[in-house]
Amino acid sequence: MHPKIYVVRVQGDDPKMSTALKLVRLGLAVRVSLREVPRGSLILDPTAEEVLTPGDRSHISSRGITVIDSSWNRGVDDIVRVSRRLKGFRRVLPALKAGNPINYAVLTKLSSAEAVAAALYITGFKDSAREILSKFKWGRNFLELNKDLLERYSKASSREEVLILQREFLSKFRFWGGCRL
Repeated sequence: MHPKIYVVRVQGDDPKMSTALKLVRLGLAVRVSLREVPRGSLILDPTAEEVLTPGDRSHISSRGITVIDSSWNRGVDDIVRVSRRLKGFRRVLPALKAGNPINYAVLTKLSSAEAVAAALYITGFKDSAREILSKFKWGRNFLELNKDLLERYSKASSREEVLILQREFLSKFRFWGGCRL
């Protein structure tokens, strides 16, 4: 079963470049207004206080996952403004590296499609995550860059374990001077 994916579009980058809108065009996601986001949906929010874990699978199964599509060039202000108006379970993704060509290997600067795929992978919808990433030439890069980390996050038994894994990853990242790994 593929979970429902909802896209709330905020003005920003070129719609032709939006990975979330590409998912909509391909029928893998549904574009919705703020009022149409299902109550209880899991909302990907980079400013959320709680990290996404495998335990969030039930939220995604029953109410879907919502991504707020905006340009990184505008910062997270648009996302914060919109996400605060939504009723649902806000989650931040644990640390991952982007695989897209614009932000390749940059920590946490994921495209909307990468964010959705990561959330799906971590919560056990691995086939759905792979299907989403297969629609992008660089999709395999994202999986390769984060393969071990995604697997470890997906097997974590608690929020604390996800945070420990993230701390371990970030300490190695800092050890290498924050360079692109």
